Amino acid sequence: MTAQHDEYIVQQILKGKQELFTIIVERYQNHIFTLGMRFFKNYDDAADFTQEVFVKVYNNLASFKGLASFKSWLMKVGYNHAVNKLNTSKNNNSGEYNDSIDNCPNPETLVMQNELQSILEKAISTLPQEYRICIDLYFYVGLPFKEISNITGYPVNTIKSYVFRAKQQLRHALKGTIAEEYHEM
Repeated sequence: MTAQHDEYIVQQILKGKQELFTIIVERYQNHIFTLGMRFFKNYDDAADFTQEVFVKVYNNLASFKGLASFKSWLMKVGYNHAVNKLNTSKNNNSGEYNDSIDNCPNPETLVMQNELQSILEKAISTLPQEYRICIDLYFYVGLPFKEISNITGYPVNTIKSYVFRAKQQLRHALKGTIAEEYHEM
């Protein structure tokens, strides 16, 4: 099981095998980067955020008590760091977007994807903050409700309610747009 493996790696790092931290970084950097993209909306800020989170995790590794899975603890550190960073900076939404060229679809598909993404992002930005956080962690990061609860401190049933209400609001907001027929929520 990955969680036990993570705990073993953490124990080994704390015993002096710092080189094992690269395993943690490789295993979770995409999750943290995705979280950064959801909060900061641009590649460079998300990359900086990812580095900051792993530095913070490394420096505070001894505070991991194993009460939740390591992934949950790590995501909570990332979530808290993002919230703190947003609270200290008013210029958090530069609107930049860096798209990878790997497996680039045809231009028509790209235009459609960009338009759908833009419409969805705009609709999500109108949601209350607590709904956005739950939607981001559930759909974009792929965390189960229990882990979202561990990260945000919201009760599981509250998270379920926020996700349900957010989906309803998004369906209503997307009604009559090209995104309406593409919803997967």
